[in-house]
Amino acid sequence: MDKVVSSAAQAVADIPHGATLSVGGFGLCGIPSVLVEALLEQGAAELEVVSNNCGVDEWGLGRLLYAKRLRRMVSSYVGENREFERQYLSGELEVELTPQGTLAERMRAGGSGIPAFFTATGVGTQVAEGGLPWRYDDSGGVALASPAKEVRSFDGHDFVLERAIVTDFGLVRAWRGDRHGNLVYRDSARNFNPLAAMCARTTIAEVEELVEPGELDPNNIHTPGVFVQRVVALTPEQVADKRIERRTVRPREDG
Repeated sequence: MDKVVSSAAQAVADIPHGATLSVGGFGLCGIPSVLVEALLEQGAAELEVVSNNCGVDEWGLGRLLYAKRLRRMVSSYVGENREFERQYLSGELEVELTPQGTLAERMRAGGSGIPAFFTATGVGTQVAEGGLPWRYDDSGGVALASPAKEVRSFDGHDFVLERAIVTDFGLVRAWRGDRHGNLVYRDSARNFNPLAAMCARTTIAEVEELVEPGELDPNNIHTPGVFVQRVVALTPEQVADKRIERRTVRPREDG
């Protein structure tokens, strides 16, 4: 039952080339930065990553992006990363843009054993009708476009069929966790982390504070240990190493 491993390097050592990953976080909030850095050093490439976004230039998943380790991204927002834009438009990176709520539900469905579901989001657009550019060629033409999806009517309204997401590995960051893999996230750092944990076959969690089994209030656990296979306890220095995606301040007032 003790799922603690000695290091982030050990935790990601068996992630192979071409693996699919679900990665928690929203912007730079709640991202598993230590595990991402360990994966960068490990060397796995041709990765397909499911995450709300791809970090920013040179931080978070942007570290893997800059190193050309990503083959494909399934995301809902990519606007803070210039290198992402460059690779996508030049045909170096395949991108499946997905409405944010749909992405969350696809991940939740994967973790719940639901193969697909119908949603109203995207009906009447290229999300349902197909034709969204997934990959460009080096001349700017569309090399691969999204396929059309099934649309069905329920009670007089149209809904589009969306497939669930299941990945090989999940990388998440928690505020507190115990040796059995039970996790608690703090405030907005909760975001996509529970979903990334539950839709992966093997989930690796980096935790800011490791506690013993029984110390977490069962009523406040966000991710039960059944969804987590490996736990990495962070050092105080790793916990403190957090970046701000965009700093906005008011001019200082005199006096």
